[in-house]
Amino acid sequence: MRLAVPDLISNSYFPAVAADVLGFYDAEGLDLKHELLFPVDACYRALRDGEIDFVGGSAHATLAGFPDFEGARLVASLSQGMYWFLIMRSDLNVARGDIDAVKGRNIGAAPWVELGLKRLLTEAGIDLAADNVTIAPVPGAIQPGVSFGMMAAKALEEGKLDGFWANGMGAETAIRRGVGSLVLDVRRGDGPKSAFNYTQPVLVAREDMIRDDPDTVAAAVRAIVKTQNALKADISRATLVGEKLFSPDEAAMIGDVVARDLPFYDARISEEFVAGMNRFAVQMGLMDAPLPYDRIVATQFSGIWA
Repeated sequence: MRLAVPDLISNSYFPAVAADVLGFYDAEGLDLKHELLFPVDACYRALRDGEIDFVGGSAHATLAGFPDFEGARLVASLSQGMYWFLIMRSDLNVARGDIDAVKGRNIGAAPWVELGLKRLLTEAGIDLAADNVTIAPVPGAIQPGVSFGMMAAKALEEGKLDGFWANGMGAETAIRRGVGSLVLDVRRGDGPKSAFNYTQPVLVAREDMIRDDPDTVAAAVRAIVKTQNALKADISRATLVGEKLFSPDEAAMIGDVVARDLPFYDARISEEFVAGMNRFAVQMGLMDAPLPYDRIVATQFSGIWA
């Protein structure tokens, strides 16, 4: 069986990847292996077409392959809250929380990921057109086998961008290299409060698998929960995963980044989150109207989340 994630060198989807490397899928009797498939909409189209069995990706991006969530359900959360960071070039001397600093700037963001930044800026009073804010893919990042966050940090270092909107590993890389500074971290209180629930990283399965093979889906959810708990119990496991998958520099970094994310490693999918994502999806034209909680979430697995 196959599980696709849109960014491998990422703390965002880390529990889904770590469950493979640390053997938690195997322990549940699943022969489930992870793979990188970028961008996130490609993951959901592959899930729709039966080419893969699970996606670890952004909740709202499920709509790329399953309009109105018809044919797919969220089965567990990998982490709580919208998980991307706004990083600006350090030589711009932007203070944390200074959203106006994006005016007249070129910001790199991946497909579907950029929707979260666009809505956040709009809610904060930024007029993307009038304020001349360009939000576009990072040069060179839309190709097979590329980690978007790491390419974003590289592009920032090379002066190809004024800033980027990407995962914690890309953000940490830019900050440690001294080429970027943190401007927005939504999960820790920056920007409009509603932005926290625009989206979050989730495990997604097709409805036909949920219906015909619920034991397999339940086993995958149990593996995610056990991985989250194992990382909380011993953060050194994150470094072990990094050493098997990443470069030495990235492996040394992943433990610190995951350690900061541990409070968000919770498999529950709340009704509050789904209500917030519904609003965001309607505002961004991804849906015509909000959908019921149980139309989006496979509630039969909720007993495993805790």
